[in-house]
Amino acid sequence: MRRRDDFTLAVRRGRRAGRPTVVAHLLQPAEPADQGTGRSAAPPLVGFIVARTVGNAVVRNTTRRRLRHLMRPQLDRLPAGSLLVVRANPSAGTARPDELAADLESALDRLLRPASKGRR
Repeated sequence: MRRRDDFTLAVRRGRRAGRPTVVAHLLQPAEPADQGTGRSAAPPLVGFIVARTVGNAVVRNTTRRRLRHLMRPQLDRLPAGSLLVVRANPSAGTARPDELAADLESALDRLLRPASKGRR
């Protein structure tokens, strides 16, 4: 994902799951905000936000590479046409790789679980 509009749409209208090292926002094409745009036939798009609070440029790029590597095997779990934004929290820069993997997987599990009554 590269377009600012896609990031904004996913963050503002998608479901959110927060963990100590990451926050994930998922917008699925079946949701009302995305009707009629034709995104359902497209592959899922994933974008990463790693702010300066995570660390210097080296730490931010390393964190982004780790997250990208951890997301690759998870792509087949995402519905076609969905938008996923993964935002790294400040603790992600110093987190162990297994911690980061567990938090990312946990956030995805929560987002892909059907919504319960009274929750978005």
